Amino acid sequence: MSFIAQLAGKKCLVVGAGITGQAVAQELIKFGAQVTLFDEQKKESAVKNLPVDVDLAVVSPGWRKDHPVVIDLQKRNVEILSEIDLAWLIKNELAPNQKWVALTGTNGKTTTIQMVESIFHESGLNGIACGNVGETVISAVCKAHPYDYLALELSSFQIDWSELPKYESVAILNIAPDHIDWHGSFDAYAKAKLKLISQSKQVILNKSDPELKTRCAGLTDVIWFSLDTPAPGEIGLVEELLIDRAFSPTPNEAQEISELVDITPTVPHNILNAMAAASLALSLKIDYAKIKSGLNSFTTDHHRMELVRSDKEINWIDDSKATNPHAAAASIMANFNVIWIAGGLAKGAAMDELVKQCANRIKAAILIGADRDLIAQALQKYAPSISVKLIDMKSDNKKLMQDVVSYAAQLAQPGDNVLLAPACASMDQFSSYVERGQLFAQAVKQLS
Repeated sequence: MSFIAQLAGKKCLVVGAGITGQAVAQELIKFGAQVTLFDEQKKESAVKNLPVDVDLAVVSPGWRKDHPVVIDLQKRNVEILSEIDLAWLIKNELAPNQKWVALTGTNGKTTTIQMVESIFHESGLNGIACGNVGETVISAVCKAHPYDYLALELSSFQIDWSELPKYESVAILNIAPDHIDWHGSFDAYAKAKLKLISQSKQVILNKSDPELKTRCAGLTDVIWFSLDTPAPGEIGLVEELLIDRAFSPTPNEAQEISELVDITPTVPHNILNAMAAASLALSLKIDYAKIKSGLNSFTTDHHRMELVRSDKEINWIDDSKATNPHAAAASIMANFNVIWIAGGLAKGAAMDELVKQCANRIKAAILIGADRDLIAQALQKYAPSISVKLIDMKSDNKKLMQDVVSYAAQLAQPGDNVLLAPACASMDQFSSYVERGQLFAQAVKQLS
């Protein structure tokens, strides 16, 4: 009996009632399963509320594997799947010819996977980006008219939970400390990211990233990309051109992918994003002209290095999506004379390397949020000459951001860049990085 046929009448527990859990429940019900959605705020006391009779549990990626609920299900020998694995099993029946590529990294995932989607559109291909961005994978797989290609953006949580998919290719952009609170250590986090390598026909890695270069040095059959001149089997940069020597007919043959002017913003980390996107597209045999067109027509998402205002030679930039030190460092290093707005929830990450790397670009720092002292201490230790201002939330987050922007306006001089690149998550003071960026932009636009 097929997997889908077995779902009819099966007692399924969906652990987590967020976006992923709701999508999983919806599709399981369509296949005739008896579904119970399970979610509690106080997860540590949730075990007593679990249904007694469960055939299959589908666990949302935010739930840790050592969570009491998960452990209880394991003790009862309940079959446990992730959303990604469930989608793969269903895909094998509904759309067996559908091809999957995947992308991960600490930073740049969403931009890069949306570049791949832009290339799909320019190529006239029936493909979509999904996973950690846009649609859930399960929803994308269960469409009435199946896609031919899925480009999956995957978080470390999703990869850690997933075992079954076999990807046409995977690309890893970078690995830097993030989600240490969830994984328990940086090494465990890095291993979760690198797990994708074992699930793919082709592996595409960023040679410019020190962690990837060190941890993957012994791997063979890797396609490396970097900002350097490409060796045979690599993708790289030659003057103003992105050049392919990996997918070209012979290793000694160089093919032009695109020009630097096709990539906006034309900053180092975004050029690397474009190389990763192009590599995934090339692995699917999409031609160079379509890739160039897809990169050229792509525009970055809101709250990712978004220029909110430029007035009196002062730029106001919203990079609220820079929710960890690695992302914030890339943002700062793309600018000069930075008045840096930062702080929030650090998620276990340290700020020392960020400050050491970026100190010569930072003119002043304005700090907010629960873990702002981590940044303040790093600045005091490694860049004591940089002025630091701590701003408290006196009433609500809208007023907080108005106070931040007002203070930044007092400091800013012609040639300065006021940059919201928090290096932290937002949930201590805002509903999301989106709200944080929106309130920043509103406050900037209200300046006289």
